[in-house]
Amino acid sequence: MSNTTQQIRNIAIIAHVDHGKTTLVDGLLKQSNTFRDNQSEMGQELIMDSGDQEKERGITITAKITAVDHNGYRINIIDTPGHADFSGEVERTLRMADGCILVVDAQEGPMPQTKFVLKKALELGLKPIVVINKIDKPARRINEVEDELADLFLELAVNEDQLHYPVYYAIGRDEKAWKAMPDNPESDTADLSVIFDSIINDVEAPQVDAEGSLQLLVSSLRYDSFQGKYAVGRVERGSLKKKDAISLCHENSESKGKIDRIYRTVGLAFIEVDEAVAGDIVSVTGVPDAKIGDTIAEADNPEALPRIEVEAPTLKIYLGPNTSPMKGKEAEFNTSRQIGDRLKQELETNVGLEIEEQGIGFLVAGRGELHLSVLIETMRREGFEFEVGRPQVVTKMVDGVEMEPIEELTVEVPAEHVGAVQMELGKRKAELTAQNSSAKGGTELVYKIPTRALLGARNTLLTATKGTIIMNSLLDSYAPLGSPINQIRNGVLVAWESGVATPYALQNAEDRGELFVGATHEVYAGQIVGLNQRQDDLEVNVCKEKHLTNMRSSSSDGVVQLTPYTQMSLEQCLDFIENDELLEVTPKNLRLRKKELNHNLRKRAGKNA
Repeated sequence: MSNTTQQIRNIAIIAHVDHGKTTLVDGLLKQSNTFRDNQSEMGQELIMDSGDQEKERGITITAKITAVDHNGYRINIIDTPGHADFSGEVERTLRMADGCILVVDAQEGPMPQTKFVLKKALELGLKPIVVINKIDKPARRINEVEDELADLFLELAVNEDQLHYPVYYAIGRDEKAWKAMPDNPESDTADLSVIFDSIINDVEAPQVDAEGSLQLLVSSLRYDSFQGKYAVGRVERGSLKKKDAISLCHENSESKGKIDRIYRTVGLAFIEVDEAVAGDIVSVTGVPDAKIGDTIAEADNPEALPRIEVEAPTLKIYLGPNTSPMKGKEAEFNTSRQIGDRLKQELETNVGLEIEEQGIGFLVAGRGELHLSVLIETMRREGFEFEVGRPQVVTKMVDGVEMEPIEELTVEVPAEHVGAVQMELGKRKAELTAQNSSAKGGTELVYKIPTRALLGARNTLLTATKGTIIMNSLLDSYAPLGSPINQIRNGVLVAWESGVATPYALQNAEDRGELFVGATHEVYAGQIVGLNQRQDDLEVNVCKEKHLTNMRSSSSDGVVQLTPYTQMSLEQCLDFIENDELLEVTPKNLRLRKKELNHNLRKRAGKNA
């Protein structure tokens, strides 16, 4: 089907994590007759979250572009991540949209990440449509949420037009939406027609120049083994045809090329077309040198569009080849060159990332712990092994003063755990700025806290609140670098010798603290095998065998009863390590270790510190 610019609508779906954004996109896809009734997608949930980690974590990590045809209009839908760590994805993909659907939970209301994504959308001048989702929740607070949204728009709106936005009420899971709050949402019959109508009537057609010479800003890249690299973006000016000669405008140079094929999205499929008009979002091949931020322009008139500016990274982490005695036993790729090539490939699509060589390894800087841990987990699953250091804050110099990032931390916790949270964050030099009752009946605390003080806080607070805490943080500002924060975590139990852990030795080590290894686990000298009960590190022998004797005892020959050892996730391990420690990452295992494995050298370094 051919569409003119006036029949195109480009809309981004934005929301806080878990407010039902991707589920709403599923409903729009299914109700637009994009799939046949017998297609497997009709029975799927979270169709757009296609990556393994997205399915496991239940979050959107990379922005997805899909499109539906409705009543003669082509609607391009951009499903954006809801987490601030993926702000690079959000910033570049929102540029392709003319309007946005803000999805808000009817009970939770606007949350910190809602504020982040809405701020980005309004700064770009997008027309907002509000959908209050999950209105079937027993604890819904429709009136309060509407008031909270009005306050948020008042705070963030760039112009007065953005304060006049349509509001719809939905149950995304059931694919229902209404113009007014229904009396009985569960039994009331409805579909998503009102959302489709709002997209067509409330969002303007793309404000582009259909007659001028070609300009397309590359906002995303994707790969496959069939066509290689696809450059994805919106045609900002002119039109694009197959076999057109083009100029590719890089940051400081230009190169010539020719468009090979043009693809449109329809649902989850890519359909080849001969031409793309101004305002449409397409994927093109034949431009293997394209990078995000480049402009595909007419060969005779190479005019570049302004490049995409992405916020600076706030955290950096050392990532280098594995140097432990286990090197090469559990992975296919382990050399510095292989790791470097993989990181360079990641830079092509991950615009929020910065990489710098450091010795045989690399300093990888990103927007937060989640951003970095997703990269580490992806590489691990691809067969890489490497070691990573403790995340460090990225500072910047302003007028000769070193400035560090400050985060706005929002914590929701039951009233009985407020004291534990305040005590822990007090140790980390956090400043309480607000305290309110939360929508879920607990207490909401808002803090200003240095990013470096947040490292390791999540694990400690989850333990202190019995897993009931909900934490969200957003980059707030920069402030002069404060004084160092002392180690808050206890010392560790370090393996004295290499070998296989025995039940007998582990039973003795249990009295010293919490263990991270179990019987029959292979360990090496210098590996961290547990958390000490005291502040200092303690070396223990977990490989010691019980001495054989010809004396028998009714009590000592029984079966050893060991407490189950603690198995930490990747994020928990990154939170745990201190400056003199590393995390060894392989496709099969995560091992905590000391940087210096030799006992004598470690002791000497400790004395000189």
